[in-house]
Amino acid sequence: MEAEEQGFRGPRGTFTIKLWPPSKTTRAMLVERMTKNLSAESIFSRKYGLLSEEEARLDAEELEETGYAIANDFFEKGDDDGSSTVQLYAKETSKLMLEVIKRGPKQKKNNGSVDKLDMDSTRPKMVFDISGGQRAFLEGEEAEELLKPLTVEGSLYSKICISNRSFGLDAANIAGPILASLKHQLNEVDLSDFIAGRPEDEALEVMRIFSKALEGCVLRYLNLSNNALGEKGVRAFDSLLKSQNNLEELYLMNDGISPEAAEAVCELIPSTEKLKVLHFHNNMSGDEGGIAIAAIVKKSLLLEDFRCSSTRVDSVGGVKLAESLGTCLHLKKIDIRDNMFGIEAGIVLSKTIQKLHGLTELYLSYLNLEDEGSIAILKALKEVAPSLEVMEIAGNGITSKAVNVIVEFISLKQNLHTLNLSENELMDEGAIEIGKTLEKGNAKLKELDMSCNEIRRAGARCLVQAVVTNKPEFTLLNINGNAISDEGIDEVKEILKSANSGDVLGPLDENDVDGEGGSEGEEVEVEVEVGQSELESQLQHLNVGGT
Repeated sequence: MEAEEQGFRGPRGTFTIKLWPPSKTTRAMLVERMTKNLSAESIFSRKYGLLSEEEARLDAEELEETGYAIANDFFEKGDDDGSSTVQLYAKETSKLMLEVIKRGPKQKKNNGSVDKLDMDSTRPKMVFDISGGQRAFLEGEEAEELLKPLTVEGSLYSKICISNRSFGLDAANIAGPILASLKHQLNEVDLSDFIAGRPEDEALEVMRIFSKALEGCVLRYLNLSNNALGEKGVRAFDSLLKSQNNLEELYLMNDGISPEAAEAVCELIPSTEKLKVLHFHNNMSGDEGGIAIAAIVKKSLLLEDFRCSSTRVDSVGGVKLAESLGTCLHLKKIDIRDNMFGIEAGIVLSKTIQKLHGLTELYLSYLNLEDEGSIAILKALKEVAPSLEVMEIAGNGITSKAVNVIVEFISLKQNLHTLNLSENELMDEGAIEIGKTLEKGNAKLKELDMSCNEIRRAGARCLVQAVVTNKPEFTLLNINGNAISDEGIDEVKEILKSANSGDVLGPLDENDVDGEGGSEGEEVEVEVEVGQSELESQLQHLNVGGT
């Protein structure tokens, strides 16, 4: 719903400003800005690859919707005039953009469909993929033409991706018999984002048609992401889910997985004994959903890659999830970012981590761990995970009290190539000690993020000195959002220039030279009128990659 900001007259002729929700115009403006950033040359694109403008726009639209949903949920639950909500909106979309940039461009397909060999297996697999074409609504005749390659007699397709098209009933009725004819040979199915924009009743019926058509497939890979399933959607796929005993990879991301929907998943899938990858990113699971997901995890003894990020899981669900991971001794990657686990769940997780010797990637940012929970986890990692490559523990309220444990952790993890400690409170004291430790070793380090840590000139100097010393593969130092003086910035740039490493420094557009977030002084109440331009001005600095 479009809503323009309004000024409401308050005491002494002032105005109370309402900044949320943004209008369609402002949301479209943000999509344009993100598209430009995602498709522009930057230090990130040189490392991860450059997105095409078309792909960037599709990603931008999806990221904006996700950021808006998170911010709007915050606004509806709180007592905010919109200012904090706008900041959260910008922060979430910026964070999501960075994830897309680090993902890099997706593999493009020829004319929307592909006949190619997937050489990941010793047995060549024919792949049919329509996700690379123009995103659009699909009706009967179009579906018949698009899916024609699947009807060729003797085709050996074993992997299909029916994504990035919105199937209506006519299109689904065309697709159903075609898919049913291939069910004996299919082992990988991607049905992500295939009902976008359809009315609920029609979308549910489309899902039932696909589910019935694919019932009995012996799948190792199933992706149902980006379909706003909810409990009704999960149950619409009951025929397909109930017939799966051999799944190795299951993706249910951005699906509106509520507590009831998570319980439905747990109920419908008969076995997860072979499951190696389970992703539940960006859902509405909460504590009860977290408990249901934990039940799935507990039975997935071969699990290697678990993602349950941005699912609104609080302490109770966090404890259950942390406990359940202790049965998955093959885990290599855990991503539970952006939940509200808290200290208690963090301590339980630390006990679980002591069992997980094979960890290579650990994403624990924005979990409300504070010093106590973070220290417990870092201490647990001392004796395990010798091959750990990625450690992200940003936004947990970590202070300089944890510095000794952090530097000990760093010195023991010589395989680290990514370390993210951003949005904490480590200040100069922490930055100096971390810099000194990194300077002595960690030759494989590629990325260091110490942004938003109240770091000043001395800390910045130590960090930059560390990354130019014996770090041949280093690509990115992020010290944005700190309080580095102009002289300190010049000094940092000079050190990098002398080491021929000038291109590793991330943007500094949010550095606060004064370190106070603005000048001090007497508050002055001014009568103003604020329109949509006020919200736009708060979003206009959204930027990733220094473009």
